[in-house]
Amino acid sequence: MDPSTYKRYHIHGHDSRQFLEHYVSDKPDMVFGEDILMFPIKSLTNVFTEGHIKGDILFDISFGSQIHHLFAACEFFKDIIVLKVQDRCILELKRWVDKRTGAFHWGHAAKLHVDIEGKSHQSEDKELKARSAIQHVVKCDLQKENMTEPIVLPPADCIISAWLLDGISKDQDDYIRYLRKFSRLLKPGGHFILLGCLGITYYTVGRDKFHGFTYDENFARKALEAGGFIIDECKVHKRTAVSDLTDYKAMIFIVAHKK
Repeated sequence: MDPSTYKRYHIHGHDSRQFLEHYVSDKPDMVFGEDILMFPIKSLTNVFTEGHIKGDILFDISFGSQIHHLFAACEFFKDIIVLKVQDRCILELKRWVDKRTGAFHWGHAAKLHVDIEGKSHQSEDKELKARSAIQHVVKCDLQKENMTEPIVLPPADCIISAWLLDGISKDQDDYIRYLRKFSRLLKPGGHFILLGCLGITYYTVGRDKFHGFTYDENFARKALEAGGFIIDECKVHKRTAVSDLTDYKAMIFIVAHKK
């Protein structure tokens, strides 16, 4: 299939529930558990339990309607504000936050978190705390100067961006431009946590293939520096999943702070 025909996440959108079922569910045939669930959960839990990243406000500017990466943050920030580019993803996420019928089941991700924390009996508490912390889910337009116009958000103590840049960036300049926009949402010295896929060119949802921006660890480091960040930690997890749904080579996890 010609890569130029791949769809674009922020332009065409995708079936948010089908994406979750493919990549982060607890189904027996879901092969991405080690890469997309366990690696981020372990990495984020370790970072937040160190205790130096915390505050009042955390922005989550991430891909799709995934929230498993937020379970680690919910006890370290008073308010989590989630920014989404797609209405479908907002509806999917709000269905879970509001405990509506038919919401996606995140119990397996909550259990992974509490098992890592050594609190295996508290998975329901973890979901409750996450729901309480997610105060707002806001539509954003990444092309606008104020992405949440007409809403003006206060500066954040921390931003998590998981896999979004992989899906929306068309080239290196685009990736750096978005990083700079994210930097403007942070307080000076605020932390930025990035999760991404190295070497990806596509991912599949249903019958559709979607564009993935291809980059390596060296580019990710240089892009963050160009975006106004100082890197504190960087980890790479080589792919373990066997599947043709997507072709990423590894996962990257970076913690940085704004200059």
